[in-house]
Amino acid sequence: MHELGITQNIVAIASEYAEGKKVSRVLLEIGKLSAIMPDAIRFCFDICSQGTVLAEAKLEIREISGLGKCQNCGAEIPLTQLFGQCICGSTNISLIAGEELKIKEIEVE
Repeated sequence: MHELGITQNIVAIASEYAEGKKVSRVLLEIGKLSAIMPDAIRFCFDICSQGTVLAEAKLEIREISGLGKCQNCGAEIPLTQLFGQCICGSTNISLIAGEELKIKEIEVE
């Protein structure tokens, strides 16, 4: 479960940003194509944040859908996996969104 290591890094980054102040909320953006399970992050967050300035913080996760752009016709197409096919028939698709893992907001008291 790589989510544990990821969550430890999220807690460390947010703690450093807070500079000793209590964190009340953390908003993450996780791409649906990132192979990161939001429920596992939620579970790990409760464990990893114990004894830190994030101990009582509310974790919010916004999931970002996959989106690709066809390199032949320029159409943007929704993706549910890392590859796809455009309506023009091309499989030459560049990923625009869906692999993100971002700490979007940290609310400090």
